[in-house]
Amino acid sequence: MNTTTVTIIGAGQAGLAMSRTLTDRSIDHVIVERGTVANSWSKERWDSLRLLTPNWMTRLPGYSYTGADPEGYMTAAEVVYFLNSYWRTFDAPIHEHTSVDRVTHTDDGHMVDTSNGPISTKAVVVATGACSNPRIPSLASALPSHIRQIAPIHYRNPAGIGDGRVLVVGASASGAQIADELRRAGKDVTLAVGDHVRLPRTYRGMDIHWWMDAIGLLDERYTEMEDIGRARRLPSLQLVGSPERRTLDLGTLRAAGVQLVGRFVGVAGGNAQFSGSFANQCKSADLKLERLLQAIDQFAADHGLDPELPAPDRPAPTAVPPAATTAPLSGFGTVVWATGFRPSYPWLDTALLDRKGAINHDGGVMARPGMYVLGLPFTRRRKSSFIDGVGPDAQDLAAHLGAYLDSQASPAYVS
Repeated sequence: MNTTTVTIIGAGQAGLAMSRTLTDRSIDHVIVERGTVANSWSKERWDSLRLLTPNWMTRLPGYSYTGADPEGYMTAAEVVYFLNSYWRTFDAPIHEHTSVDRVTHTDDGHMVDTSNGPISTKAVVVATGACSNPRIPSLASALPSHIRQIAPIHYRNPAGIGDGRVLVVGASASGAQIADELRRAGKDVTLAVGDHVRLPRTYRGMDIHWWMDAIGLLDERYTEMEDIGRARRLPSLQLVGSPERRTLDLGTLRAAGVQLVGRFVGVAGGNAQFSGSFANQCKSADLKLERLLQAIDQFAADHGLDPELPAPDRPAPTAVPPAATTAPLSGFGTVVWATGFRPSYPWLDTALLDRKGAINHDGGVMARPGMYVLGLPFTRRRKSSFIDGVGPDAQDLAAHLGAYLDSQASPAYVS
């Protein structure tokens, strides 16, 4: 049996950030990873994907982007290279190709049963992320058998999409980007739009993330939220990282020829059914965008930035076209379910999960002493699921974990 003080599950950006913070504190630990370092980035991302955040925001504890294009956006392959380069700077103790079968509580702490044997450990950090198990709605089973159904983690490029119209369900980052790419490749694309967050790529000459970072929005704490559950459920930002820093929203998609409809709500009589709330969804997104841009303009004025910046250039409200509420499914060849991800922790005690299978936690601290989670949306900060956000969260949780270990009377384990 192997023993260690802390076991980190997952070797993506969250797991590596925690490993570095524990290394800095001289806390013995191992990382177990089901595949290889940055596994999701290398095996579950489409070919053209880029980060939504600019390169200067690619920062982890003790390491950051130092290339020649700070305003650019890393490709998935570049993220894999970045993360592999990162762990080698401190020789993170990674056990690749090691899947977790069960985590149980013991008198001495926890037992992590893995495909390569059990690990006895004082503490456990779950750093598997939230983007590995697609959420496919139940109505998918009602679709005709001729329609191919895929999730974004299985999509690679337009060449892999067959004949017929494509229905992309979900208009957040993944859905909007895939719909845009397929349309540019000449596909007939319909995008089913639900709740979404509209943002311009740049505003007054600066990347929108520069502004959100400057005004403190990304550092908002979970304790400051009136409804943290709702904050954690917000859809991903409707953005795309591209060399030309272009804006991607419903207006640009419609101008490119993507047909826009409301949320996909059912199947009846051989037809797809769409919600009639499309206009309301667009209006809601526009109002949220306006509030953000007002906050940015106020920040610029308060800090004397107006003379250095272009004048405010507010995007026009979304032009809402008449939207069909039904469409015959006979013409569709593919449905892309860009409907987010569901939690899946079959190796955790169900007492640690809520009724939907998500981990119950208070800012990353789980109810069972010595158990933590890192890298989920709004774990401790609004930017918690960004590469730039896992570092500060890891430092906070490492401090809590260190205090927990100090409170235990038993001596530390040795690897």
